[in-house]
Amino acid sequence: MSTPVRMERDGDVAVLVIDNPPINAGSTEVRQGLLAAVVAVDADPQLSAAVIIGAGKTFIAGSDLKEFGQPLAEPQLPTVISAIEACTKPVVAALHGAALGGGYELALGCDARIAAPGTVVGLPEVTLGIIPGAGGTQRLPRLVGVPKAIELICAGTRVKADAAYRMGMIDAVAEGELRAAAVAHARSLGGAKARVRDRAVPPATEADIEAASQAALRKGKRRPAVQAAIDAIVAAARQPFDQALAHERLVFQELRLTREARALRHQFFAEREAAKQPDLQGIEARAVERIAVIGAGTMGSGIAIAALDAGYRVSLLEQDAAALNRGAERIAAHYEGRVAAGKIRPEAADACRSRLETSLDWATLAAADLVIEAVFEELSVKQTVFRRIDECARPGAVLASNTSYLDLDAIAAATARPQDMIGLHFFSPANVMRLVEVVRGAETAPDALATGLDVAKRMRKMPVVTANAFGFVGNRVYAAYRRQCEFMIEEGAWPEEVDSALEAFGFAMGPFAVADMSGLDIAWRMRQSQAATRDPSARYVAIPDRLCEAGRLGRKTGAGYYRYPPEGKGREVDPAVHDIIVSEREAKGLAPRRLGTEEIQRRALLAMANEAALLLGEGVAQHAGDVDVALVNGYGFPRWEGGVVFWARERGRDALAADLDELARLSGPGFVRGDLTHLFEE
Repeated sequence: MSTPVRMERDGDVAVLVIDNPPINAGSTEVRQGLLAAVVAVDADPQLSAAVIIGAGKTFIAGSDLKEFGQPLAEPQLPTVISAIEACTKPVVAALHGAALGGGYELALGCDARIAAPGTVVGLPEVTLGIIPGAGGTQRLPRLVGVPKAIELICAGTRVKADAAYRMGMIDAVAEGELRAAAVAHARSLGGAKARVRDRAVPPATEADIEAASQAALRKGKRRPAVQAAIDAIVAAARQPFDQALAHERLVFQELRLTREARALRHQFFAEREAAKQPDLQGIEARAVERIAVIGAGTMGSGIAIAALDAGYRVSLLEQDAAALNRGAERIAAHYEGRVAAGKIRPEAADACRSRLETSLDWATLAAADLVIEAVFEELSVKQTVFRRIDECARPGAVLASNTSYLDLDAIAAATARPQDMIGLHFFSPANVMRLVEVVRGAETAPDALATGLDVAKRMRKMPVVTANAFGFVGNRVYAAYRRQCEFMIEEGAWPEEVDSALEAFGFAMGPFAVADMSGLDIAWRMRQSQAATRDPSARYVAIPDRLCEAGRLGRKTGAGYYRYPPEGKGREVDPAVHDIIVSEREAKGLAPRRLGTEEIQRRALLAMANEAALLLGEGVAQHAGDVDVALVNGYGFPRWEGGVVFWARERGRDALAADLDELARLSGPGFVRGDLTHLFEE
């Protein structure tokens, strides 16, 4: 049986090669192999040093997270690092690809770190609800100082080789072949050790440490792992190394078994599963270098920016010169703002702008490899646009609609090439939000779908494949959530109470604040279009209709569920909204009752979980985890709660079934219950 670690000799230097594809994860077998190899190096009088290097495309991209939910097998990583530090011969880490988490902690345990250009290093553990547990919080501060270590570790920052060298996180960026450079560096040490643990922590003022801590807590939403990481890092400067190291390990072991860490690992694996499409294995995506975006509004401009940032050439098309100019100005302002904020270099912004062309001429579509429509959300409008696209786009170009709710097949029917049609549902602002729903139509060709996934990944988005169905995955679940929240304000809660309860759970914004931000008229038009087919016996809440009829369309009109003073002080509770709600309750003969925070949260989440079960049963979502990926990356569901499927599983099947019995009673006629089996299938 082959070992994932092998020793090769380069004269008097041992080269320890980690070969554990695909990412050289630091599994039990890797740790065993490294420990045995280090012991062998120390015992061999013909060897003067060692180099640890990864086979394939990466060093160690991280620990094997599947181990973190169970007792960790020996040897654990701190034991391996202790052996490296105890070894009488210097050990050099040769880094390429990624050295993250346990991989970078292993490198910190070596006597030097040499990286190939483009290598990424970092300690992302806090983003998984834990802290570095193999000395990362103790060794990194000795290289970069306590304030910078707090910043890097608490944000889980990935640092490229050049920046890592400037900060002292690595000792050199290799010129030429990495292995040869690392061996030469190991030989140049002349047998001398240079352990990071023996270095003094650079001095820092209490004010700087406090400022870094508060900034990290704000950015990290004061989650437990952020505070724990800060405490461990600060201890590096205040306690003996071994004492602080032991405490770091204790905290790591406690945190990795918490519900929050389990939730974050669930989301981590769900995101990786969502990107896998077994039926597309061997299918080659179509080449895309130029993208045409039709519609220069907020969404179209955002999509154009995402494409420009990904290196595509972009044609932005509009039917109106004024609208086109506004879109171009919006894009220009975006890059100016990025440069002013120091987020991008001026030359990089200039390169992005140089790849953009704007036009009123539909003939420009002939040069596009992918055409993305981002116009008004109305079927007839989109069908008209796609008839025109069909006339102008070249054969073989992929055609994509950014529709949020509409029937993709009905849109595709407006073309003579439905096989080239996909949905690419971006979320606003499209250049910021990670989620993209990639929608497969009835006749979508496999290579067209593969192209959509490829483009989304190149844009650094999180793609989730869905079947064609009303609202796809995200909007369908969110509609059920919002509908249940409307039931609750009809029953006795106020909008601000519902929003407050769900924001306390961790949502970025409550559903009524979100509705005001996006505009109440959007959902109003959708409800009007469905009125003729709505089940007359189903429970229907008319409160949002009454708000729209009163001209309260949200932030853009200064009033929706809340009022928005012109001086821009944020939302305010409006007694006029309470009057409308009371009037609607009285019209239905409903006696209001008090709904507590726990009931509001539970009912909202149950409605989402039930809708997720329905989607899975209908085959709209492929994996249960896809629902959680969509909600976390597109709808403000708190990442540390894992998603609604994770929440449902944690609640347990029996408790969930009993809860849904009650939810069905409260929701009244029209409630359709999902099969909970789908939520518990892996």
